[in-house]
Amino acid sequence: MNGCNGYYALSDSSPPPMPWFGMDIGGTLTKLVYFEPKDLSEAEEASEVESVKSIRKYLKSSSAYGETGHRDIHLQMDNLIIGKRKGTLHFIRFPTSEMNPFLALAKSKGLATMASTICATGGGAYKFEEDFKREVNLSLHKFDELDSLIRGIEYIEDNNVDKECYYFVNSRDQDNCQKCTYDFSNPYPYLIVNIGSGVSILSVYGPNNYKRVSGTSLGGGTFLGLCCLLTSCQTFEEAIELAAKGNNHEVDKLVKDIYGGDYDRFGLGGDVVASSFGHMNSKEKRSKVSKEDLACATLTTITNNIGSIARMVAANEKIEKVVFVGNFLRVNQISMRMLSHAMDYWSNGQLKAIFLEHEGYFGAVGCLLELLKNQEVQHKKDI
Repeated sequence: MNGCNGYYALSDSSPPPMPWFGMDIGGTLTKLVYFEPKDLSEAEEASEVESVKSIRKYLKSSSAYGETGHRDIHLQMDNLIIGKRKGTLHFIRFPTSEMNPFLALAKSKGLATMASTICATGGGAYKFEEDFKREVNLSLHKFDELDSLIRGIEYIEDNNVDKECYYFVNSRDQDNCQKCTYDFSNPYPYLIVNIGSGVSILSVYGPNNYKRVSGTSLGGGTFLGLCCLLTSCQTFEEAIELAAKGNNHEVDKLVKDIYGGDYDRFGLGGDVVASSFGHMNSKEKRSKVSKEDLACATLTTITNNIGSIARMVAANEKIEKVVFVGNFLRVNQISMRMLSHAMDYWSNGQLKAIFLEHEGYFGAVGCLLELLKNQEVQHKKDI
């Protein structure tokens, strides 16, 4: 990986001082991982500064922070070895729009007294760099977000074997759809479709061999923005709840609306979307459509676009494993099942849609690992 490029000048092999955080500051959501050591000696516990103890106690005391911060307890990973220390990795998220309240909270917990560093990735690592320095006296070690993403995926998968990767069978059958574990022990080559505010698609051929091959500006941020505009919802969770209750057929024009049935020559079933939002040019249709239908159609439109691009890229790159990640997939089984069906159906069973339990946290994990890896590399150079 090449996201560090000699940025550091660390003089010994000991890890950075606690606490250890990794941040992925995205356009819509900020993801934070916190490593809690479980192997502290009595001497280490006695010498630990009060601000570190306060931060640890606060982060573990609750799964909610303020009105918008959440710790995903179900994703917590125990007994991990990071930086030669054994501990627990915690996963926390909050809207990037709430960065100022987050910094105020961090300051109130004593983070500003530590004059420490945080490793960060994502566009916000640049956008908010001066805010971190001014408000909480913290410097940001910045890492490339795609390097961090891949490193995070491979580390989490290696340490969450038989639990991290999964796929769906019978994805279109509500009653018989099943979630199955996927063996990712021989991964290369694979395609990563990272769905955040927008979408980036990467071809990965080995641990240090990847390239960005495509992307689209129509991603999770588009879905949330359009849903807020069309339905007056306020959050991603609310938008998904609305979509789950809606019917996109009331909004989208289907093949059967045009042909009166299937389009047999090209294998297009009557329920295939021919025109997203195609019914909305009708005043009568608009008067009958519900917020739920609009949310469902929006989710279907964004998901179908992502799936179509991913399928074409996979065919062009001659890759059969397509890994979908990103916080767009959080609490969003609708899109995961749609993507599963699309990959299988349109490739005649050649493509496999794979999903990961930790969804959008891989960039935050990866940049924390990059910090520690780069320190070890620098120490070897010094020696």
